[in-house]
Amino acid sequence: MNKIIISVLGKDRPGIIAAVTKVMFEQAFNIEDVSQTILQNQFSGIFIATGSGNIPPEELTRALETDTSEFNLHFHVRDLGTNKVTWTTCDCEPFIITTRGPDRKGLVAGITALLAAHNVNVTQLQAAFRGGDDPNKNIMIYEVDIPLDIDQTSLRRALQDKGRELDLQINIQHKNIFEAINRI
Repeated sequence: MNKIIISVLGKDRPGIIAAVTKVMFEQAFNIEDVSQTILQNQFSGIFIATGSGNIPPEELTRALETDTSEFNLHFHVRDLGTNKVTWTTCDCEPFIITTRGPDRKGLVAGITALLAAHNVNVTQLQAAFRGGDDPNKNIMIYEVDIPLDIDQTSLRRALQDKGRELDLQINIQHKNIFEAINRI
């Protein structure tokens, strides 16, 4: 049994997921994990799947390109090997960091460099930059894992300092609190 990861990029339109997953099914792959989003008008998807045979990544790529040619998609297929996946975990708590402020170059790089310096792992990032100075049109939401052994006061202070430097309003909340407050 082999495990693969497939990334898919292309202009969004209805039917992409149906076409890609049909090929995966026909090639005897079972989807284990999937993440898909639309950024502006661009489709982006990542699939992790297992197959019963040993289909080389190049062969699966050719099948995907051939059978989805009407969508003009770009694929990257990589073999993850036959070893069981072992997850790296830490003693962490999930937090949500949100930023608002005028759009400009370097916002994501500045925040993520600070987080990396504090050993904080970004597990999900959503950013919507619509330009201009209206801070409500330029929002980033970082889902992060913060190790229990770091100085959270120091991290919060560093985030606030970085926010002033980048002209961003930055908030940080435990994920459980964030979800309770923002529940629809």
